[in-house]
Order: sequence, then C-alpha cells, then structure tokens
Amino acid sequence: MNRRSALLTGGGLGLAAVAGAGLWWRQRRDPADLALAEFLQGQWPRPDGQPLSLAAFAGQPLLLNFWATWCPPCVRELPELDRFAQEWSNAGGRVLGVAIDRDASVREFLVRTPVNFPMVVPGFAAMPWLSRLGNGGGALPYTLLAGADGRIRQRRLGATSLEELRRWVA
Repeated sequence: MNRRSALLTGGGLGLAAVAGAGLWWRQRRDPADLALAEFLQGQWPRPDGQPLSLAAFAGQPLLLNFWATWCPPCVRELPELDRFAQEWSNAGGRVLGVAIDRDASVREFLVRTPVNFPMVVPGFAAMPWLSRLGNGGGALPYTLLAGADGRIRQRRLGATSLEELRRWVA
C-alpha cells in the first residue's frame, strides 16, 4: 500500500469514527429524560385523594410544573399556566401540575384559584424527582417541556410566562 492509499484509508476510517461518535452522542439519553420516563410510570394522588396514573401522559407533548401554595412565584404563574394549558390542548399538548405541598392546602388553594389542567399532590415525596429531573437545588417553581418522544426540550427554574411557554412550543 502506498502512502496515498494509506492516508485515504486512514482518513476514511477517521471520518467514519467521528460520524459514529456523533450518531451515538445524538441518540444517547439524558439522565433527566430517563428520570422523566420513570416518573411517568408512577401514580400520585390528585387533590381529591383519588390516584392518577401518569402513564396517560406518556407519548404526548407534556409541560410538567412543580409548584407549592407557599411559593409566591408559583402562585403567580398558575393562571398563565392554565391559559397555556387551554391553548396548547388544541395542539395535543398536556400540562400536569405537581404540588410539593399538603393535599389540604392544595384543595383549599384550588377552590380559590381553580385550574383546568390535571394536578397531582405527591407532597414532599416528589422532592427527589426534582433533582433527578435537573433541579438539584429543589427550588420552585420548576417547569419542564418534554416532546412526545419523552425528551426534555426546555427547563425553567423560576416563574415562567405565557409568552415564554408559547415560544417553547412554537
């Protein structure tokens, strides 16, 4: 094999290795994506105490919002999340609220400030999920947007707005 053939062969092998590594990198799953898939296999109580299987949300675009009644930014953003949920449902998107709170506090709050999207109240049992989903500090509110493929597309620590959510799904 002459020098030119060796260089071409080596270059081709190098290019194939880079392409293979790029494909692997693109297809690998983020640990938070895997945690979301596991979270959606669970079941948590709704504010009325009845269980809600989260499997119904798998395979659909999903906005997941962790909040609490004692969190002022959480409370301020809920009406905008509710408006977004109504708009986005027409496009097949779903919104799920996850209250890090006591069920009685959430029930009382929702009487005063009703929302039309599903809500679960795992309370502080959901705190480990915050970390696994990319919020290591456990601060609230925390909002995630996942595609129908289960991959997390957007994350927001702190209050979001209707305009921001619209941009996320545009």
